[in-house]
Amino acid sequence: MAQVEATTERIVAADAETVFDAIADYSGTRAKLLPEQFSEYEVREGGDGEGTLVHWKLQATSKRVRDCLLEVSEPTDGELVEKDRNSSMVTTWRVTPAGDGKSRVVVTTTWTGAGGIGGFFEKTFAPKGLGRIYDALLARLAAEVEK
Repeated sequence: MAQVEATTERIVAADAETVFDAIADYSGTRAKLLPEQFSEYEVREGGDGEGTLVHWKLQATSKRVRDCLLEVSEPTDGELVEKDRNSSMVTTWRVTPAGDGKSRVVVTTTWTGAGGIGGFFEKTFAPKGLGRIYDALLARLAAEVEK
């Protein structure tokens, strides 16, 4: 079983603090950012960054739906980590200044992939699919914070 990784990034025309606050606002802004691949969104504890417990279903493909229950931590400034209690999936959000009131947002998701031929296809195609989902989310984030 191999580690699978998907990374997406975007420059957003808003300062890093504003962008990070929007990403960490699970009880408000985050729900507005989620594209149609996310369903059954529910904040179960907390709602703002560290200590939040949030649930959603992520439909990565027509046949693949992940039931996610994520514990949120903030290990360093500008970093938000979502660890799924139901799988090995971990998503890390990093927001850093990018000059002139802009920010760079990098989203990296890792998980332990399947073995064998299924694992080969997962490692080959899943990062691209997840990348498209997070590209859509980052576009919505930009539209929200650049108002």
